[in-house]
Amino acid sequence: MLDRRGDIAECVSPFSPKKGESEPMIPNHVAIILDGNGRWAKSKGMPRNYGHTIGAKNVETICKAAYDMGIQYLTLYAFSTENWNRPEGEVAALMRLLDSYLKNCLRTAKKNNMRVRVIGDISRLDEKFRNHIKELEAASAVYNGLNLQIAINYGSRDEMLRAMKKMLRAYDAGDFLPEELDDVKFASYLDTAGIPDPDLLIRTSGELRLSNYLLWQLAYSEFYFTDTPWPDFHERELKQAVEAYSARDRRYGGIREKEDVNV
Repeated sequence: MLDRRGDIAECVSPFSPKKGESEPMIPNHVAIILDGNGRWAKSKGMPRNYGHTIGAKNVETICKAAYDMGIQYLTLYAFSTENWNRPEGEVAALMRLLDSYLKNCLRTAKKNNMRVRVIGDISRLDEKFRNHIKELEAASAVYNGLNLQIAINYGSRDEMLRAMKKMLRAYDAGDFLPEELDDVKFASYLDTAGIPDPDLLIRTSGELRLSNYLLWQLAYSEFYFTDTPWPDFHERELKQAVEAYSARDRRYGGIREKEDVNV
């Protein structure tokens, strides 16, 4: 596996251009909604939790592929604030799976020089789970390879409400004046403070909605939807999404440099 510490020889990028071609545009930050685990399992005659297990195993595959492509940040939607409404047995199984993944991620993060952070309201998680999160975040903070963010008990509306509460407390403490409040200041109170906004949002398994995910941060992101369920979303599918992104014309509300504004 490619390791930015130089332990292992550098591999050839899957996007190495052919003669006469220009370098593709690689997104700095990719956010993914991991959808379709349960439906994928049912299509194979297996229980929904089997799909979640296979989906969790696919995370390392995509982390490696993203790193090899030159992606710097990867944010994965693992469990939403609305997912608590699922059957109690499925929720309990998901919590155990996520906790187990984060414990194993201590070793994976060290092996792959990967920094891991959890976004979302972790106060609803049990104390043991919260301690595993804090341990992983502290231990991996020294690594400078791929930045992996995992959204657990995350909902964008909830995030913004929590951010506003923190901001109001800071205002009451005299930390800033009303005229100093702008989008940069507000973003500093979000769970993603210090993390660049996603360039590309991918949703798997055919759904065409954002599901309360990174609503503030996705303001100028490119969207890519695929019918492929998350357990089948591998390096080839990620490459296709990045190639589609590379062909987009990102203007952020402006115009092309040579575009006639009178047309």
